[in-house]
Amino acid sequence: MRIAVTYENGMVFQHFGHTPAFKLYNVENGAVVSGAVVPTDGNGHGALSELLAAQQVDVLICGGIGAGAQSALAEAGIRLCGGVSGMADAVVDALLAGTLSYDPQAKCDHHEHGEGEHACGHDGCAGHTCG
Repeated sequence: MRIAVTYENGMVFQHFGHTPAFKLYNVENGAVVSGAVVPTDGNGHGALSELLAAQQVDVLICGGIGAGAQSALAEAGIRLCGGVSGMADAVVDALLAGTLSYDPQAKCDHHEHGEGEHACGHDGCAGHTCG
């Protein structure tokens, strides 16, 4: 299995479409066997789902994410765990342990709020686990 996490400075980056990098984790027998940081080179929403598909990602962990990106990931067969925050390595460990809390309704609706600052994925957890 391959897991991707939106990534910056060791943390889950909170806006899928603007993530500077993904940390990719290769998992065998329920344990991480290797990891690598892959820069996004400034690519935006649509190209990011293609990048993840090309990297053969099975699961994406992120903060906020828009409906279009969610659809593109679903079409690529990539399972989504959104609305997550914290240290990237720790959330992957939680996913593998079956204890990762996430929000299946995590949205990044900044287009509806107008331009300026917004907080993606900070609505907390809906009490679901990604497994």
